[in-house]
Amino acid sequence: MKEWIYGRNAVYETLRAHRRQVFRLRLAQGVEEKGRLSETLKLSAERRLPVERVPRATLDQLSSGHQGVALEASPYIYSDLPGILKTAEKQDEPPFILILDALQDPQNLGSLLRTAEAVGVHGVLLPLRQTATVTPAVVNASAGACEHLRVAQMNLAQAIARLKEAGVWVIGLDADAKAQPPERVRLDGPLALVIGSEGSGMRDLVRTSCDLLLRLPMRGQVASLNAAAAGSIALYLALQARAQARHS
Repeated sequence: MKEWIYGRNAVYETLRAHRRQVFRLRLAQGVEEKGRLSETLKLSAERRLPVERVPRATLDQLSSGHQGVALEASPYIYSDLPGILKTAEKQDEPPFILILDALQDPQNLGSLLRTAEAVGVHGVLLPLRQTATVTPAVVNASAGACEHLRVAQMNLAQAIARLKEAGVWVIGLDADAKAQPPERVRLDGPLALVIGSEGSGMRDLVRTSCDLLLRLPMRGQVASLNAAAAGSIALYLALQARAQARHS
């Protein structure tokens, strides 16, 4: 089974990550082969990848956001929880894991994967069902960041139980007034941060499995942030806490 990755950053990072099999690169005829495209062509040459220059309409059939380039590749390779924990161990860091409970929007998933990679998350867990997965649209939305991340699909309640056994503190992001503000929550140790779906948040079983709930302060007129924005803020709060702990 093959799929088309599209978008300049997505294609470049897929080639750079060297995780997938790649089969051919397509460029829109007349596109300027400079900048990121030039770097992509160098990587393609190193891997002896066939390059086809095709009418832009051919790429338009894949997506309007192709930016003049597409890469035929094997499907995304998922990881598992032991592999994610092993990554943290190899880096000699307390585990830093993102759990996404049934996000539906590929754009939100891609945005959170991009932030997760930027802050040094060791891995991301998705449920087995009722979730967006790592499709070409998500690769594009993450600007290719997901190609450098370990992402696993599994039963989240079981995953949380295993994380607790490994000494990982599970904190769910929630808008409930009873949830704790950031200043009362330690985010610097072994951490799994849980983000719920766009509409209903975390499912009940996942919420009750958390060690505690974290609430972001809201001082404006808007009642809440979307999942990608709230999750990204929480991830950076954790990054800041971990950095301070490392230098204290």
